[in-house]
Amino acid sequence: MAKPVLWHIGISHYSEKARWALAHKGVEHERRAPTPGAHMLVALWLTRGREKTFPVLRLDGRTIGDSTAIIGALEERFPEAPLYPEDPDERRRALELEDFFDEELGPHCRLLVFHYATRDPALVERFTVDLLPARLRDSGAARAGAGRFFSALVGLRYGVKSERAAELAKEKVVAAFDRLESELDGNEHLVGDRFTVADLTAAALFYPIVRPPEGPRAPDPPGALEEFRAPLKDRPGYRWVEETFRRHRAAEREPVAA
Repeated sequence: MAKPVLWHIGISHYSEKARWALAHKGVEHERRAPTPGAHMLVALWLTRGREKTFPVLRLDGRTIGDSTAIIGALEERFPEAPLYPEDPDERRRALELEDFFDEELGPHCRLLVFHYATRDPALVERFTVDLLPARLRDSGAARAGAGRFFSALVGLRYGVKSERAAELAKEKVVAAFDRLESELDGNEHLVGDRFTVADLTAAALFYPIVRPPEGPRAPDPPGALEEFRAPLKDRPGYRWVEETFRRHRAAEREPVAA
């Protein structure tokens, strides 16, 4: 059988969700990352028009888009180290929480980070240079062009220039911390007594705000975003994300093929 292939974006929290699931299950796989901006065309091509975003997983001849569908396929193909609880009620709750954080946290977290990042051209250049093909990273014109293209792309794609949208995103991130802490209620896990898809999803999608060292590498946040993050650091939910990454996300154990 051919190794699974994950098409991903290095800094994407939805891609991190899929990477984490593969690592949790110990699935050896290959990774491919297209040039920024081309990823939507690649995703459309890979999925025959069904998806226009990453991650996308090629598994046993199937092409699966969307991080939730990817985890579902991995659960079916690699049942060991399960992420879905066996108990039906717990499984239903875990999937409901996965959906909540997918819809009510992920998009708003992304918008907020891009909103502040695109105000700083130097930050955008540092951010995009690692996404360029190696042969282009020393080209000043390529670096500057990639930065301008990225800012324009996320402005059109996600509406990150809107101050109103950014304020709503802040409210949504805080509300997601409220929900996280309410669901945990002082416990280690969101559902039952072990790590599930609910824990993985919440932690992965909070990573751009919490920035745990085990998460994807990204440039230092702009000052305005740091001001938003600062009062969150004392929250139990923030500390839970840090601890969940520390306990369950060891990048050096990932079985990624060369």
